[in-house]
Amino acid sequence: MNHAEVLLIGGRAGVGKTTVGWEVSAQLRAAAVSHAIVEGDFMGQVHPAPEGDPDRSQIVETNLTAVWANYRQLGYRRLIYTNTLSVLPSTTGMFERAMGADVRIVRVLLTANHRTVAERLVSREIGSELEETLMSSTYRAGLLAEQVSPDTLRIATDQRRVTEIARDVVAATGWCR
Repeated sequence: MNHAEVLLIGGRAGVGKTTVGWEVSAQLRAAAVSHAIVEGDFMGQVHPAPEGDPDRSQIVETNLTAVWANYRQLGYRRLIYTNTLSVLPSTTGMFERAMGADVRIVRVLLTANHRTVAERLVSREIGSELEETLMSSTYRAGLLAEQVSPDTLRIATDQRRVTEIARDVVAATGWCR
């Protein structure tokens, strides 16, 4: 395989993107499938936003391009990338520029109901940002529901074990055939 492949795991805050991403990685390691994993939220964590880049999309793309170049140089061709809005069709260009025009993109949208998300966020957000995170999560859930492409696999995470969810995600990639 010479072309790159990326698994995008998106969804509102509290659906389990990071946890599922790490479990997908564990299952791929167990199957001896070579891959890299990137938590997309870390790619643009700067304050204040760079001048001319208010949504930090340019710094995210620059960082992703640099990180992917390092992985690719070492022979990696598969990437797991977790980030809330990464599954939207508008991100295609960023991944094509960062990973190559022939990159194969698999999109998985994790979902959960408001109650599940609130319970998870209350136990996780112990600082000053709980209210903002809850509001943002609700807003982004609506945005994702409206804008995600039809070829995106939707997987509910409510009352499911992480290993089961990850197994469904791995199956969607076809990487263990």
